[in-house]
Amino acid sequence: YFSLTDARLASNRPVNFVGLENYLFLLQDQQFFRTVGNTVFFTVVTVGFEFALGLLIALVINSNFRGRGLMRTSILIPWAIPTVVSAQMWKWMYHDIYGVINDLLVNQFGIFNQNVAFLATNTTVSLFAIAAVDIWKTTPFVALLLLAGLQVIPGDVYEAADVDGANKIQQFFAITLPLLMPAILVTLIFRTLDSLRVFDVFYVMLGNRRDTQTMAIYAQQSLVNFSDLGYGSTISIAIFLIIALFVVVYVTFLKVEEA
Repeated sequence: YFSLTDARLASNRPVNFVGLENYLFLLQDQQFFRTVGNTVFFTVVTVGFEFALGLLIALVINSNFRGRGLMRTSILIPWAIPTVVSAQMWKWMYHDIYGVINDLLVNQFGIFNQNVAFLATNTTVSLFAIAAVDIWKTTPFVALLLLAGLQVIPGDVYEAADVDGANKIQQFFAITLPLLMPAILVTLIFRTLDSLRVFDVFYVMLGNRRDTQTMAIYAQQSLVNFSDLGYGSTISIAIFLIIALFVVVYVTFLKVEEA
């Protein structure tokens, strides 16, 4: 409702119905489309890497080996750390003078000739730096979801495949991947939803930088900093529609029911 009004926070003036005026302004707002680009870029990079690494880890810890329980527990440590804490920790690690990452890349391995300001160099470098933090933190969660899917696959299916002479790669594509598809769908939806509404890690590490703003930060800025309840609500509705679009694409193309 508020997206159709000119409502403002902490204002005594009457709220007026403005129809689609906020939505028309949104379609002409270059900063909004910049935040969409930043958020979608972050989502594609993080969800892609987290899924690939998470699937690999899930396949490893699903097999029988000594110390499997300890490994399953230890990989959850990054995910268990609160996001604000891990973001502040990585912010110091990325520091161009005192950060351990620059020390390793410049002094220890000699990859760079001089220190790099990962969070201040340019938009692309900053986005990749933030994406790396999210990948480090959330990959264990993805691995946990996929591991749950792997453990419900009957073992006799693989035994039958062994009898038929199928190798491990053939078993993965013919058995594991199709039967794991429901878990993959849930994982992708969860992670895409979280990535598209990402706020905390960006806000802690980059603040309100306009060139690296996400949709959620822009909505918060409009709603809280500028007290524009109407336009902030409009941005929130747009975020919901973009998330819904991704979910529809996943459900349509993954075709879980046929699997």
